[in-house]
Amino acid sequence: MNILLTGSDGFIGRNFTKTLSAMGHTLVCVEKDECWEFMDNFRDWPDVDLVLHQGAISNTTERNIRKLFDNNVDFTLSLFETAMKFSIPVKFASSASVYGNLMTEVNPLNHYAMSKLMVDMWIEDNKNNFPLIQSFRYFNVYGEGEEFKVTQGQASPISTFVDQVRRTGTVTLFEGSENFHRDFVCVRDVVSLVLNNDKGSGVWDLGTGKPISFQTVGDLISSKYNAKIRVVKFPEHLRDKYQIYTKAKPHFPNYNFITVEDYVENCLD
Repeated sequence: MNILLTGSDGFIGRNFTKTLSAMGHTLVCVEKDECWEFMDNFRDWPDVDLVLHQGAISNTTERNIRKLFDNNVDFTLSLFETAMKFSIPVKFASSASVYGNLMTEVNPLNHYAMSKLMVDMWIEDNKNNFPLIQSFRYFNVYGEGEEFKVTQGQASPISTFVDQVRRTGTVTLFEGSENFHRDFVCVRDVVSLVLNNDKGSGVWDLGTGKPISFQTVGDLISSKYNAKIRVVKFPEHLRDKYQIYTKAKPHFPNYNFITVEDYVENCLD
């Protein structure tokens, strides 16, 4: 297959690149900062078999609304409208951030979440115009290849805590970490389910459905590496913008997800 992959330079995009290349697919890779230049110059749309749109500004604290909507909404809809014109299937990386703290309905807490929700709404309105278009609301993705995100402050707590231990011998937790629960999903499972699922067009949750607390993650990492735990005050800039609890709907009930416990025990050095 000829697959157009956006966000190929990102954490999840790199994992897709590795898997798809090993499978023998031909990739057209678009890095985040090249999106509009790509749209202006690419002419081989009839040869594309699948659009795998993983590229976006993923910083949940980004406050530049014009920048967010230019990249996450305008470019996305331009890409999707072109795919619709050429009848190309689409698979899109949305986000569980659209739920905020209300897991039964959408309640975006930041501009990033709103940008993802707008695209999801567009997909629901236009899904019958595609051979297939799927939006996957990724929950808290972690795993191999996100090390570069640690320095940006955007990595999962699993990778963040491992980095802290290796540098300082200590895991740093926010006050109240036992009260903050996340549905952590391994990037291996994300790649597997996006590429191989029996769902039709629509918007789907992609998470394990089994949230655990930041405290539990910290305990697992500290136990593995015999490290100390240090507790610090919760950052003021995150108050009211921070999800307390996330849990995916059971859209993939028969899939055997990797657990954080399994990952820490078997996949970390």
